[in-house]
Amino acid sequence: MQKPTIPDQEFADRLANVRQKMEATSLDLLVLYSNLLDPSHVRYLADVYPINESAAVIVPLVGDAIMCSGQACHAWSVHKSKIKDVRVLPEIGEVAGTEYEIAGQVTFASLFQELKAKYPVRRIGTVGTLTFPQVIYRQLAAVFPDAELTNAEPLMYELRVRKSANEIACMRHAANILDASFANVVDKMQPGWTELDIHAEIQAAILKGGAENTAIAWNPMIPSGPQHTQLCMNMNTLRQVQEGEIIDLQAGACYEGYNAALCYPMVLGKVPTEIKRAVQVASESMAAIREHLKSGVTSRELNAAGRGVLERAGLSKFSPYGQVHCIGLLECESPWLPVDKDYEIVEGMTLACDVFLFGLPWGSFRIENTFAVTAGGHELLTQFNKNNLDRIVHG
Repeated sequence: MQKPTIPDQEFADRLANVRQKMEATSLDLLVLYSNLLDPSHVRYLADVYPINESAAVIVPLVGDAIMCSGQACHAWSVHKSKIKDVRVLPEIGEVAGTEYEIAGQVTFASLFQELKAKYPVRRIGTVGTLTFPQVIYRQLAAVFPDAELTNAEPLMYELRVRKSANEIACMRHAANILDASFANVVDKMQPGWTELDIHAEIQAAILKGGAENTAIAWNPMIPSGPQHTQLCMNMNTLRQVQEGEIIDLQAGACYEGYNAALCYPMVLGKVPTEIKRAVQVASESMAAIREHLKSGVTSRELNAAGRGVLERAGLSKFSPYGQVHCIGLLECESPWLPVDKDYEIVEGMTLACDVFLFGLPWGSFRIENTFAVTAGGHELLTQFNKNNLDRIVHG
């Protein structure tokens, strides 16, 4: 069976679509930056994921786009990049400032000077709002002192929010790998395993299943018991899991750059009544979201449907944030779907529904699934919760 990929033509179409957006917004130059926390913008246009460095793509309104690589990743970038002009720039290299003897190295200042000599640049867009480095921004402003610098990140997310059939196929494949990894660990887990043991089993199954990594940028989290599950975000430890306590299985799989996410509340042995009830309410909240999930509904309506279930059960005070966000080249990517605004859901969007109950007396947990919005409603990409939550509710 042939595995899904993103074809070269789709990358070429993306670059053309970016230039259409640039023209419509009077941008002469676009500078996109990515690092290990958010590799998505460069991956979207060039299919390059910087391994131990950062990366950038520069798109002039006319002329060839340029892939910017660090020194250590130069050979990798040339091997992977769909943009064929690959330059080596120390400013996005290893943070120790390692020096490599690579011919043709340039600085961002000299590269910007090269572009200035070729093209009239009056308005420049930058992409990477929370990560764009001062060392690049300073050189950009110095070379183009008369140009307007503006945040162009919304432009990219407008293009990325609707996924193609190829993108959804990659996410579906990631979801299948993730489902199998959870099934593997749930069948094997025993009291006395550590959080790190469980992490290792899930991650090994994800990689053996053919994923390139766990979710970007989110390592598996396996908090257990009444204290560790109250940490919201956590690093796994040598704590040993026990019967009758909540164990949060939380992970994602990344395939061809595209992510699926899955969270499952696990209990070994007899399930306490209070955990059964909370998981049942969270499951009903997820079902209410699914009932409304289709093209044309708004983020406010989706969140209200899920939260309404929690309110009727007296658990809404334990829900600290909205229950729906976008997912794709990142496990959690913009736009976050707000509870108080009418952001319209459209066909082609891929969403993660995350029902999180935080701060209960015996711990916290998430139920999370990954969906694709279709012409007729939605497709549930991760199937594990559908097939396994009953063992907690009725266990």
